[in-house]
Amino acid sequence: MLRVGYYQFKPTFGKTAKNLEKVLKALREVDADLIVLPELAFSGYYFRDREETKSLSEDPRYSPTLDSLIALCRERDFYLVTGFAEKARDKVFNSAALIGPEGIVHVYRKLHLFNEEKSWFDPGDIPLQVHEIKGAKIGMMICFDWIFPEVMRILTIQGAELICHPSNLVLDYCQQTMLSRCIENLVFAITTNRFGEDKRPHGRLRFTGKSQIVAPKGILLRRAPSQREKLFVTQIDPRLARDKNITPLNQIVTDRRTEFYAPISRS
Repeated sequence: MLRVGYYQFKPTFGKTAKNLEKVLKALREVDADLIVLPELAFSGYYFRDREETKSLSEDPRYSPTLDSLIALCRERDFYLVTGFAEKARDKVFNSAALIGPEGIVHVYRKLHLFNEEKSWFDPGDIPLQVHEIKGAKIGMMICFDWIFPEVMRILTIQGAELICHPSNLVLDYCQQTMLSRCIENLVFAITTNRFGEDKRPHGRLRFTGKSQIVAPKGILLRRAPSQREKLFVTQIDPRLARDKNITPLNQIVTDRRTEFYAPISRS
């Protein structure tokens, strides 16, 4: 069994240290194996332009924010998946880090940028990967990646049993669609969303909250309220995601007819 959860909160735009302290305080006594935080959990989301994005980004090799989270993981012996703005030389990425007691396990860079993100970030350039922690195989995607079914399918083919999905969702239909994604792939998924608003001089965005944990076959284990802070932890059995049979004669991975799927990659 694996103790997994989400921490839904409202980051304050541009207040990295304040947001970090909020997370550290919330998780200091938590009993879990894995917690998922929102997308861009420490910078806030609604950037004015690329220069502002750069100013709030961190190189994970020299990041006081990630260093503090690693120290927390060591203290509590758990893992975190968190969104953050990543600086990499002259590029900046909307990224997620899988971190644990041993440090940074992997950094994933969002492949599918949403709306104005295309002006703030470079598109992700790291292939989708699966990593094993505490006996469970973990894949990562970020927010708008959900609308492309190929992402979760690739992670599933690679052996992922649990998809960690840091998000800053503003559309109101992702959460329900994730139930279908977990039916299609027979995996667990944790979608951790933020709530509240980013109010900026150039406009405002409101986020939908409703962080959730979904089990294989689309079973909703828990969904948070829309506009409230919430830390939730539950037990899951990752072995349930290893059974890919829909019926005794139908298996979602081996039954694929990949010889007919070429137009997907050619288009």
